[in-house]
Amino acid sequence: MRKYVPSYSGTLRSHGLTLPHCISECSGIRIFGKRIKSIAFSTDVAIIKNINADAIIAVYPFTPQASISQAVINVADVPVFVGVGGGYTNGSRSVRLAMQAEHQGAYGVVVNAPMPNEVIAEIKSVVDIPVIATVVSDRSDIRGRIEAGTDIFNVSGAAETASIVRHIREQYPHAAIIATGGPTEESILETIRAGANAITITPPTTGELFAGIMHDYREKKL
Repeated sequence: MRKYVPSYSGTLRSHGLTLPHCISECSGIRIFGKRIKSIAFSTDVAIIKNINADAIIAVYPFTPQASISQAVINVADVPVFVGVGGGYTNGSRSVRLAMQAEHQGAYGVVVNAPMPNEVIAEIKSVVDIPVIATVVSDRSDIRGRIEAGTDIFNVSGAAETASIVRHIREQYPHAAIIATGGPTEESILETIRAGANAITITPPTTGELFAGIMHDYREKKL
């Protein structure tokens, strides 16, 4: 029988972003005593402050910068996983960024798919927070990642995500897996059933949210 959970949302915060309830079906990943099931993929501080995700993953398509990581960590009320490169940014720079992210209060560092295993091993040797390796294909060297020190896999394979998760889970039953959930409850549940421990969701942008609000304002002729 489902437990009754009392809740309070207030008036001013009642229109905050709420992630799909079906994410609660996954097991979660416990990091430093905190159980994390839902992760919002965003660097927008307004979104981060007004979403009910268990954690934030701050990865973006630019060279990682400590000032961005610090801004997100300062605003977030929940654990933050910080991107430290893997593509254009690599090597000793990524190692230094990982060390700085830990000092700033990050709960984990995320490396992109092209990151060499040697650099993952070097990062793991200098930080005490989880190293999270992004996986985009079922051809990725999962064993090599684990041997290098990867603690958690972050599967982002678009339509193939559930298949990649299943592939990893079959080989490594005890691996910790974060995966993108997709746009629907059906796609989220498919990914969870494939073996994902936690789900990443991309929230709407502030521009998209404002479009709806401004439409309502115009309709009311305020």
